[in-house]
Amino acid sequence: MSELQDLTALIRANTPLIVIETQDEGRAVELFRQALSQVWRALYRWSITEGLRRIDMDREDEAEGPPDASAALQAMKQAEQRGIYLLLDFHPYLGYASSQRQLRDIVQRRHCQPHVVVLVGAKVELPSELEAIAVRFNPRLPDANALLKMVREEASEYARENGGRRVEADGEAVQQIVRNLQGLSLPDARRIARQLIYDDGALNAADLPQLSKLKFELLNRSGHLHYEYDTARFADVAGARRLKRWVEQRREVFVAGTAPPGLDPPKGMLLLGVQGCGKSMLAKATAAGFGVPLLRLDFGTLYDKYHGETEKNLRSALASAEQLAPCVLWIDEIEKGLAGGSGEGDGGVSRRVLGYLLTWMAERKSQVFLVATANQVNELPPELLRKGRFDEIFFVDLPDPDTRVELLRLHLTRRKLEPEDFALPAMAAASNGFSGAEIEQAIVAALYTAHADRKPLDTDLLMQEIRNSRPLSVIMAEQVSALRAWASERTVPAD
Repeated sequence: MSELQDLTALIRANTPLIVIETQDEGRAVELFRQALSQVWRALYRWSITEGLRRIDMDREDEAEGPPDASAALQAMKQAEQRGIYLLLDFHPYLGYASSQRQLRDIVQRRHCQPHVVVLVGAKVELPSELEAIAVRFNPRLPDANALLKMVREEASEYARENGGRRVEADGEAVQQIVRNLQGLSLPDARRIARQLIYDDGALNAADLPQLSKLKFELLNRSGHLHYEYDTARFADVAGARRLKRWVEQRREVFVAGTAPPGLDPPKGMLLLGVQGCGKSMLAKATAAGFGVPLLRLDFGTLYDKYHGETEKNLRSALASAEQLAPCVLWIDEIEKGLAGGSGEGDGGVSRRVLGYLLTWMAERKSQVFLVATANQVNELPPELLRKGRFDEIFFVDLPDPDTRVELLRLHLTRRKLEPEDFALPAMAAASNGFSGAEIEQAIVAALYTAHADRKPLDTDLLMQEIRNSRPLSVIMAEQVSALRAWASERTVPAD
């Protein structure tokens, strides 16, 4: 059924109390105007500034009585014909016992006509007595056609305000912009489109990053998600050839949003590995590989001492991520957030968080690609590792000799040094057992030594620093060896 049909059915059923939470109250009012063509009722609108007005005619009538809430409720109770009453931002007045009692009398049809009362507001919180009898109606968000029409309206408005100067629009970029605006209300989408247009009088691919940032700032009201502005490219990550190819094979299907027959859309991957071997960089590069924004979920910000708030925070964060789709959602060190999933000592919070996360992973339909990273595999709940939770589980191992050469080349180039001036194969051999982070820190330490000695960095200084370093694979040899042995038969090598 269409949105209008759903609303008409509620009116025909004489639903006593309807609640509509929306920022676009104008559209909600217009929906009821349209519904009158299928089911006739007298239609009224009330606000504290304008009072009660009848609006089903070609023109709006004058206000009926003073604008206060009590007078409006009294007028509704004394009305001689049944009607639909749209009460805008009325719910704060329900904090008064008299107003709450008056409204309950009306919705229970005590000595009055069987009216349909509609509470409209951005957020409507009702007393429990009214919540039990209220029906919440959620207006559908605008589809692609409605958003495209809005973008064209804003482009025409820009031309009128700028002496006929037309907006320079790239057709493909406009389609991407419209796709990224989906999930927003029409006023919010209009605000972003207007900002993009009036910024430079053009709509092109250069607007997409700005659109993602504006949309994130608008939707992430809970603050549990972080927008990663600085993502990496796969070219900045050494090794991981199998993982890079895996992502590239799925890029077209993920970006399109619809999978060909026989293919399931890509949903996510779990990255296990030795600390410092580039799991975070690969998560960032995956977003760049798909060409979508990267959001990071910090489990630490979700936990709250009050019962039920932690789960509520997770639901809010995941809902925000779905509204920001298409995107990559990165959960770093997921094992710390789930605490083994046992829930012991925390009142079952960890178990409920895990349960909701697993349900969301299985049932979501949105273009949110989940990348979870973990260091301690023994702390991961077995439910998370079951086949089907993630599309694939990759293990990011210590770099082999060729990857260590590539890492040395990348880090030297990043610091504006010429890799050809160094004996890369010899340094790669000397750094056996080093992670990517440890190779980088060896270069940093050698640069400090060279700076202190007032001489340029060379192979000898770097070799000396490498020999003086003790990598994690040596310091915690037993744990690292156990992790690599566990992963050898249970995961797919990233390289």
